[in-house]
Amino acid sequence: MQSSDSTPHHGALVLFSGGQDSTTCLAHALTRHERVETIGFDYGQRHRVELRQRGEVLRELRARFPAWSARLGEDHLIDLAVLGQISDSALTRDMAFEMERAGLPNTFVPGRNLVFMTFAGALAYRRGLDVIVTGVCETDYSGYPDCRDDTMKAMQLALSLGMDRRFLVETPLMWIDKAATWRLAHALGQQGDAAGGGDALVRMIVEHTHTCYLGERTQRHPWGYGCGTCPACMLRAAGWARWQDQDQRGDGHGG
Repeated sequence: MQSSDSTPHHGALVLFSGGQDSTTCLAHALTRHERVETIGFDYGQRHRVELRQRGEVLRELRARFPAWSARLGEDHLIDLAVLGQISDSALTRDMAFEMERAGLPNTFVPGRNLVFMTFAGALAYRRGLDVIVTGVCETDYSGYPDCRDDTMKAMQLALSLGMDRRFLVETPLMWIDKAATWRLAHALGQQGDAAGGGDALVRMIVEHTHTCYLGERTQRHPWGYGCGTCPACMLRAAGWARWQDQDQRGDGHGG
């Protein structure tokens, strides 16, 4: 969900998992806001390695992009173990990935993004931040209803009404696919002051972010680490391949 709102903002809070999408959103926020903080959630996910990668990505970003480092504030990790306790999902249980009768993949954690947004809103309120940035996407997604634009619009309204403060929810990836997400990261990196520009940010995403649902960090692919066969890896790999192909044909910008 994007907005043309020109009201001056007091800073942004980025929902940051340590994955490709949230890292791209973090770079996006750092090009737009003078003050940026991050929030992550430990909800008993099988791919807990992402929690470790969060720290690595933040350290790399601070080291390689000095101008962004000056804008990057505190990181907050919230314990939401109760969410994992009440969900029966392939992200929180040892089970095979499959589609359920309702038409949703069993990687869907009911209420996850709603809870994430609520806690993010509460923290943003306390920290004096009025923009909440999340990497949800309705273009390349698994049908999760809590990733839809309508859901984010409803959350923006609910948070603003419930806390009596106007929040803006930014969703930079809502209407783009994974190939365009790689392209966006490259373009954002060119706006930083790192040696290598766009290529530097793409390399950081490849080497340090984590997407794989199984938490696999031993298999290295051109697009990064992962099992290569779970839904998250397949989506990331397919986007990388499309972006590279478009670049070779002169339709995009490579890295």
